[in-house]
Amino acid sequence: MRATAAVAVASATVLLVAGCGGGGPKSSGDTKLTDDKIVLGVLNDQSGVYSQLSGKNSVKAVEMAIADFKARHGDKAVTKNITVETADHQNKPDIANTKAAELYDRKAVDAILDVPTSSAALKVADVAKAKKKLYFNISGATMDLTGKSCNKYTFHYAYDTYMLANSTGKTATEQGAKNWYIVYPNYAFGQDMEKSFSTAVEGAGGKIVAKDPTPFPNDNFSSQLLKASTLNPKPDVLGTMQAGADLVNLVKQYNEFKLRDKGIGLSVGLMFLTDIHSLTPAALAGTTYTDAWYWNFDAKNREFADRFQSETGTRPTFAHAANYSAATQYLEAVQAAGTDDADKVVGQLEGRSVDDVFLRNGKIRAEDHRVIHDAYLAQVKAPADVKEDWDYVKVLKTIPAAEAFRAPSGECKL
Repeated sequence: MRATAAVAVASATVLLVAGCGGGGPKSSGDTKLTDDKIVLGVLNDQSGVYSQLSGKNSVKAVEMAIADFKARHGDKAVTKNITVETADHQNKPDIANTKAAELYDRKAVDAILDVPTSSAALKVADVAKAKKKLYFNISGATMDLTGKSCNKYTFHYAYDTYMLANSTGKTATEQGAKNWYIVYPNYAFGQDMEKSFSTAVEGAGGKIVAKDPTPFPNDNFSSQLLKASTLNPKPDVLGTMQAGADLVNLVKQYNEFKLRDKGIGLSVGLMFLTDIHSLTPAALAGTTYTDAWYWNFDAKNREFADRFQSETGTRPTFAHAANYSAATQYLEAVQAAGTDDADKVVGQLEGRSVDDVFLRNGKIRAEDHRVIHDAYLAQVKAPADVKEDWDYVKVLKTIPAAEAFRAPSGECKL
């Protein structure tokens, strides 16, 4: 047990050194917290369609980040009084708005993390702006967070619809999937995904044969799946923009309708490790998609994943790893600033270069607070190629950070 603890602390130290390299913040000297404590808030879906890909295990990831921060800094830590508050927004924008205000005001939260569902994420960004408190969006994908709805206190951390479409949509079209039928959830995320994928497909010489919105959440996609085989021209691929439990339901029904046997392939806009685990690799074998992070990509990721699994019983998704990273970088910025004053912490984060367990070649852009990093074109393994539980993916290609994300749009006015 002592050896294991030593390894964990050593690993945490490595993360600190990597995170503060080139462009990292410098200590301001005296430490002064506004209330002698730091409170991190995790606001997400803890019971619905996105609860497996993030949910309560993202809370655990943030708790791991806090423990590692304390181990790194010991008595020199800006404070040892660091706690986590949580809330379930049920994927509803109005509830997200209310819960965010409660976390900032009643729970004295210094920074909110996670927030899947783009419509909810946009509401939380508005609250963060009004309260002048930090917000790290992890699980929402809308590009508006770094576009027309950006603000000084919001950082878009893990991925967005451009990153997903620019890799998956473009690559699949270039490989022969010229005609697309896009099915997307009818809220901000799905609408953004439809636009981003349509742009990527058409830019690569493809055609959108049809596109249909679906309710969110939804468990019945039969009308869209029946329509797919009647379209003229027949689509080469069904592009599904659903995520979480909705994606699981759609893929199950896609296989039941035997669309692949009818010559209609499947392209997944957004997929998490937990989705593959729920469906099994057999249901998705050969499917390519864009991933923001993979637990078995290298030794650094695997070490984190082993620790995470010992805490939760599962391997981490990219949302879990990104929540860990965001919490870590926030705490390090507070440590360097010597204060939890939001404006000073923002100043420490802007322009920072980061290389940690989640962010490879990472940079926190000052222009729009988009956090860029390497992304990956991944493929689900055939069942025969799966040698270890949860190791379901083969990384086909690393997409450099500068290519994975769009340049600052000019819409963002911080």
